[in-house]
Amino acid sequence: MKREAFKMYLKSGCEAEYEKRHAEIWPELKQMLSDNGVCDYSIFWDKETNVLFACQKITGDGGSQDMGDNSIVRKWWAYMADIMDTNPDNSPVSVPLQEVFYMD
Repeated sequence: MKREAFKMYLKSGCEAEYEKRHAEIWPELKQMLSDNGVCDYSIFWDKETNVLFACQKITGDGGSQDMGDNSIVRKWWAYMADIMDTNPDNSPVSVPLQEVFYMD
């Protein structure tokens, strides 16, 4: 199983809305991620910088940020675009992070 981590950027003043939307995550999105090998997925928020830190385990071919060809993912990205920094296709601006330490 592979682990991936990345950071994304939350727009100022959108913290509560971000949490609300994720508390109500669409069941079909959650199922699609699971069906494609994404599990143990967490997102943390740095209040000082509005940076979101995400980490996930992957048993499939790619992580959540690699699934932009899926219509459910594209719909979710469009739904989140007003509260996050995004690319022209509505995907969140994300920066992969290199793992430098892991303790099992």
